[in-house]
Amino acid sequence: MRAPTALRQQFEQTPDLYSFAQSLRLRAESGEAEAIWLLTRVYDYCANYSSAPVDYRNDTRAMEAMKLRGAAAMASARNRVSERCARFAPEDGLDYPMILVKRVEAAQAGSLAAEASLMSAGKPLEKTEDYRLNLIDRVVRSKDPEAFSALAAGMGIAANGRSAGFDYQRVSGTQFAELAWQLAACRLGQDCSAGGSLMTSYCANGGICSQDPQQDFADFVYDAAIPRQGAEVVQEMVHSLTGEERMK
Repeated sequence: MRAPTALRQQFEQTPDLYSFAQSLRLRAESGEAEAIWLLTRVYDYCANYSSAPVDYRNDTRAMEAMKLRGAAAMASARNRVSERCARFAPEDGLDYPMILVKRVEAAQAGSLAAEASLMSAGKPLEKTEDYRLNLIDRVVRSKDPEAFSALAAGMGIAANGRSAGFDYQRVSGTQFAELAWQLAACRLGQDCSAGGSLMTSYCANGGICSQDPQQDFADFVYDAAIPRQGAEVVQEMVHSLTGEERMK
């Protein structure tokens, strides 16, 4: 497992992402790839809130009042986003085109995670098949959890029918494959805890929430997203990606 960098830990732990973004900007302007990448992560995390903060908070309160199954978990995740992103406003312009431009900048500066995220978004730095296969290989060899996580969506259903190279074909083209890449990121050191950015974004943005507020991403996936007979398949995929010996 790779220990997270100080900046990655700050992204996960700081209560004020606006202040964190301000601290990153000077480093980003000097061309530091990791700083640019983490700026895009802040922007992505806060984008929905910042576009309409009052509406976002009102919608959260309405969810809390509904008392429906799952509403409390989603409201809790949205409140976490509101608190951490509170100082962002619509005029900050945290929209998808702006985030994409910054991710291209991060990738060109040397961020492998940004490169991977661009491929997952269907906007790779290069459109050749050789580049795609080389990028998959570089991500796996890097053991960088952020790069694994960023590539996950691009290795799921989106990759169906496309070659991933001989070594990685079995971890490509299915929903299980996407989950395996993300689970591998967790094994390699990404913050996949109950209150981390991954679980928060899944719940606040996608409505995919655990009913157990203490459940981390791996436990949630094996509990709710994968049928029992598929668990071993996914575990084998994760071990093949991380290079770990599988426990017998």
